[in-house]
Amino acid sequence: MFKTRLLSGIILVIIALATIISGGWILWGTLFLISLKGMTELYKIADVEKKLLGFIGLLAAVVYYAFLAVDMGNEDWFAIIAIGFLIVLMAVYVFTFPKYKANQVMTVYFGMFYVAVMLSYVYRTRILEQGAFLVWLVILCSWGSDTCAYCVGMLIGKHKMAPVLSPKKSVEGGVGGVVGAALLGAVYAFAINKFAKGADADALRYAVICGAGSMISQVGDLAASAIKRDNDIKDYGHLIPGHGGILDRFDSVIFTAPIIYYLSVMLMK
Repeated sequence: MFKTRLLSGIILVIIALATIISGGWILWGTLFLISLKGMTELYKIADVEKKLLGFIGLLAAVVYYAFLAVDMGNEDWFAIIAIGFLIVLMAVYVFTFPKYKANQVMTVYFGMFYVAVMLSYVYRTRILEQGAFLVWLVILCSWGSDTCAYCVGMLIGKHKMAPVLSPKKSVEGGVGGVVGAALLGAVYAFAINKFAKGADADALRYAVICGAGSMISQVGDLAASAIKRDNDIKDYGHLIPGHGGILDRFDSVIFTAPIIYYLSVMLMK
């Protein structure tokens, strides 16, 4: 099991490196496909992945990513998609009543924003000025923070962070994840300033962004666990051997990406 998980992790890192470094349409397309798969995993829990409601949710994601690709200057389209999506879902709900339950409609609506919109901020961050460097903070704040939290928790963890939801996570581990992510951010800033052409990284700002991102990352991890607990499932899927589904592996990235984007926009001015 460990070898399978390790091999899958290595492959994921290689894919992340290739797509993020490439940026542009390659990153956009990868995130688009990951979003559709992640939404399908969530919709399966609500038993709508092969029904009209699920199809409408996936179609909304297609429309969102299409607008994201061609128009980043005017955000009015986002509100139009959000409102139009809700109206269409409610129309299906009322005109097919009682075929679908209200919680299914809410899951479909929630899923598009929780997965597709939140993950798209990896692409949004990548196309910022200095985005080629800033986008890696998403990885440091999610996967890096998770590793630091795990190590510190194993060494000195005593106080449970969420004893019912995730008994193995400790407050000490959470703090270690935040501090570790901040240190990784600072080290990363020094490294790219020295070795990368065109980098203009402020170590303190990178540390602040990574520390804040780590806190949100841990919320994302626990949120994904809470949804699984509510629905009595161990994993969202089996796409990634040893890791589960897309939502099992990208749960923290989903929450971290928007935070990194907005903190970068605010702090890098």
